[in-house]
Amino acid sequence: MIAWVGIGANLGNAHANVLDAIERLSRLPGATLRQTSPLYRTAPIDSSGDDYVNAVAALDTDLDAHALLQALFAIEQAHGRERPYRNAPRTLDLDLLLYGDQVIDDAPTLIVPHPRMHERAFVLAPLADVAPDLVIPGRGAVRALRAQVADQAIERLG
Repeated sequence: MIAWVGIGANLGNAHANVLDAIERLSRLPGATLRQTSPLYRTAPIDSSGDDYVNAVAALDTDLDAHALLQALFAIEQAHGRERPYRNAPRTLDLDLLLYGDQVIDDAPTLIVPHPRMHERAFVLAPLADVAPDLVIPGRGAVRALRAQVADQAIERLG
């Protein structure tokens, strides 16, 4: 199964945290890192704090969606992730964006596709770099969705 993971951080050395998360994803048991996007910088949405560094990664995985989500939480915890309130600044945020073409609604634990990914340039811009024809179930192709969030400020790094 191909799973897409959103990666973001805005506390501590956010750039290093995102790169470390990608490295940890590459060593994740039951998964193979297939592809990563370039890094991007964005201002927080519905939050506060420093700008975020964001990326996306594709994993080929034998893990089921819930087991993969738990593995992502473990990587976040290794970075000292705390969840004091919704959209709090974070040392690392890993979101399971897509799990193949499956639609999963085990709210509040797991919702796939990620419920707001189609509205966020910090997800769609990195995805458009590496998989513009990828289809988000129920929403459409990344390329078309990216055009709909063109007004959201985002800067490609490097």
